[in-house]
Amino acid sequence: MYQCATNPIGKSAICLRRVGNSVVGRWRRTVCQRGPAFLSGLTLIAVIVSGIQAQETSAPLDQSNVGIKLRSQPQIQGPISKRTITLAEAVEIFLRQNLQLVAARYDIETADAEKLTARLRPNPQLTVGLSDLPVNLSGPFLKEQTYSYGISHTIELGGKRGKRIDVADANSDLARGQFQMTVWQLTNDLKRKFYTVVLNQSLLNLAKENEETFSEIVKHTNELVNAGELSGLDLERVEVEKIKFDTDLANSERDYEVALRDLRFVLGGDYRAMDIDVSGTIDYEPHQFSFTELRDRALAERPDLKATQLSERAADANIRLQNAQRIPDLTVGGGLDQVPSGTSTYTFGVGIALPLSDRNQGERAKALIAKKQAQNQTQLITNQVLSDVDKALVAFEMQKRRVDLYRSGVVTKVNDIQRLTEVALRAGESSTLELLDAIRTRRDTLASFYQTLFDYQMSLLDVELATATPLHK
Repeated sequence: MYQCATNPIGKSAICLRRVGNSVVGRWRRTVCQRGPAFLSGLTLIAVIVSGIQAQETSAPLDQSNVGIKLRSQPQIQGPISKRTITLAEAVEIFLRQNLQLVAARYDIETADAEKLTARLRPNPQLTVGLSDLPVNLSGPFLKEQTYSYGISHTIELGGKRGKRIDVADANSDLARGQFQMTVWQLTNDLKRKFYTVVLNQSLLNLAKENEETFSEIVKHTNELVNAGELSGLDLERVEVEKIKFDTDLANSERDYEVALRDLRFVLGGDYRAMDIDVSGTIDYEPHQFSFTELRDRALAERPDLKATQLSERAADANIRLQNAQRIPDLTVGGGLDQVPSGTSTYTFGVGIALPLSDRNQGERAKALIAKKQAQNQTQLITNQVLSDVDKALVAFEMQKRRVDLYRSGVVTKVNDIQRLTEVALRAGESSTLELLDAIRTRRDTLASFYQTLFDYQMSLLDVELATATPLHK
């Protein structure tokens, strides 16, 4: 990079060329000939600049100046190290920073703000007036006019303020109940995504293992073909089969990476900083449940059922408030009528609305309807709870039976078949194609076994969702 110091009248310049990319770089001077008139002056400038640069090079770097320069440029963050989290850590992170939960908490804050509004009393009203003003705006204004000052206040009757506070408290409890319902549902969804990552990680490890084993088979087959012990057709068959294993590995990598990113998104916070991996297992953990136990637990713990019960309480509080609203409020006021040239008088008055037509009939009817809706919703959710428990228990028993079928010895057998076939191949008592069949059988069996274990975990999560009771630690 060049920088030139020139004289607007002169025809010569000292050009400084920067060498290096450091903040305090070195500059090399070159003289651009434009004329001899100002050569001595520009040479003096170059000497001064060189002296300043020499001081900057020898002196320690000024951290304050560097800080100013760096702040004017965009900050480049270094690579974020990946961290491994367990299921418990994932739930903790999720509850702290999931954006859906953060948004749901605002509903609680809004309900709490309504509690502040409910406690407020009516504001007093101040009036100032002027009367007896001549139409032609002539005459002694200050002596003939009457000045009126008054203040009035509304007194709520029927306990409206207390009932209004009860409604706000009930709505606040309802907002908290609905928030717990959101937490219950989203936490269960998080666990499902976590175990999806674990499943795909297991399938990926299986695909890598098969690919490594098959690479050794290809290498061994190639050696046999070169030695003349096998035909080239056998090698071509093996190479074609290897494409299938490579494709299986690529698909497993894709499924794992997609599942991992789904988990990162659900955890919330800054997506770019959530570079994580999981540490978990889908191994079988035996559980025994009874319908009566699960039913009682669900009826006592389900957040959606609690929310409908809170809706009934809020409806009851609103009915009491709307019944109180039919009672008119009392307005009390007093004031002073001041006549500068005469006698001043005090005034006092009481006002109340006559409930001849409007007795808040519409809002009272709506409050009663809301109570019936809440009661119907409670019955509906109760039936839903019983149905969820029944279905979750049936599905769990079926998945448990499937796992027991694999654990009865099928997995051990396919492992033994592949191992013995490999030994027989080395001893020349088996063929490469037989080993391929053994590898394919083991791969399909283990993949189905992992999927069965995953389905078993999902059935446990269905039980969790039906009972709102955590089963996974």
